[in-house]
Amino acid sequence: MIPLPRPFSQVDVFTATPYRGNPLAVVLDGSGLSTEAMQHFTNWTNLSECTFVLPPTAEGLANGADYRVRIFCPGRELPFAGHPTLGTGHAWLEAGGVPQAEHVVQECGVGLVRLRRDGQRLAFAAPPLIQSGPLPEADVALIARGLGVARGDIVAHSWCDNGPNWRGVMLRSAEQVLALKPDAATLAGLDIGVVGPHPAGCETAFEVRAFFPGNNGLCEDPVTGSLNAALAQWLIGAGLAPERYVAAQGTAMAREGRVFIERDASGTVWVGGASVTCIDGMVRL
Repeated sequence: MIPLPRPFSQVDVFTATPYRGNPLAVVLDGSGLSTEAMQHFTNWTNLSECTFVLPPTAEGLANGADYRVRIFCPGRELPFAGHPTLGTGHAWLEAGGVPQAEHVVQECGVGLVRLRRDGQRLAFAAPPLIQSGPLPEADVALIARGLGVARGDIVAHSWCDNGPNWRGVMLRSAEQVLALKPDAATLAGLDIGVVGPHPAGCETAFEVRAFFPGNNGLCEDPVTGSLNAALAQWLIGAGLAPERYVAAQGTAMAREGRVFIERDASGTVWVGGASVTCIDGMVRL
């Protein structure tokens, strides 16, 4: 196959300040590319995710889809992910995409995902949790050891599984969350989301950190849409958070991620943030 020039953007998501959020590569025309080619390019970018925009399927189009996206991370394809959803929507609109209706509708592995525009921000409707409810006590004790905190410092916990199999724990304070130095060997194989409240009157209500297995042990994600979506459903549902709040993530990695959460009157949780294009041009694939 002869490489073709294809429109390309590299977008920083969950920030309005370039290079302070979570980067994403977006190939705006993935037509004709094999799964192997998409995966190879994703691995080459050395980013956490890369997306490929395609025309919607006939079924998707009939149900309002504006475009279809395939989402890859190093080594595998994902049915859904939060920051790739917002970053792809931003890049598609910036490239001249016009939605069929009020919301942008993305078709992906989990089906149709709605995105709404809120000024300069986009927000996606959080997919339903696959698993919720308290974690087994053995898991909580293990996570406490792995995070280097006392068991009593975990004041609440829940399954936060919405595709990624997150285990969510709440610590007493944002300060505790920022001080964490997790042990990779103890937490091996676990996807852990940690949240802690900021003092009243702060710009953000919570500090969030996300730890997950990687090629070199435990990795940390700068800003995580899927985790924040699941945390919001848990925290709001349990009365641990208001129906509208802003979470900070990435502070420990010198990032300034901001995630805007709102549960509307219908009960839908919207997960939003700003995106900014850092690189655009053509890529030969």
